[in-house]
Amino acid sequence: MPKTALILFAHGARDPEWASPMRRVCAAVHAQAPELRVELAFLEFMTPTLRDCAQILLAEDYRRLIVLPMFIAQGGHLKHDLPQLIDELREQNPQVSFELAGAVGEVKSVVQAMADYVITLADGKADWALR
Repeated sequence: MPKTALILFAHGARDPEWASPMRRVCAAVHAQAPELRVELAFLEFMTPTLRDCAQILLAEDYRRLIVLPMFIAQGGHLKHDLPQLIDELREQNPQVSFELAGAVGEVKSVVQAMADYVITLADGKADWALR
């Protein structure tokens, strides 16, 4: 069984605070499953890039990399840019399995969690950071 790592793939932004929720997800995964290697990579504006992150993991002998887009829905980046990046990585590293998961925001349990939050917000019971 090849060593497996997950890469949480986010868009990136010029404001470094933008990545805080993704960093919290990564930290939560580490806390809940410390044996699981999970890293965060970005499409643009922030580092590491997907290529850089993959190279770090390859140097540590990971041979199965699962890329999970931390996007709400499929758009141009997920339909075109990310598949192109994955194809390039596959061509450059044929000994590695690069697997592309669907956008996190399209997963049924995530959609339900967002709906639950909306309902608690309407009920005045939401724990929200911005006021």
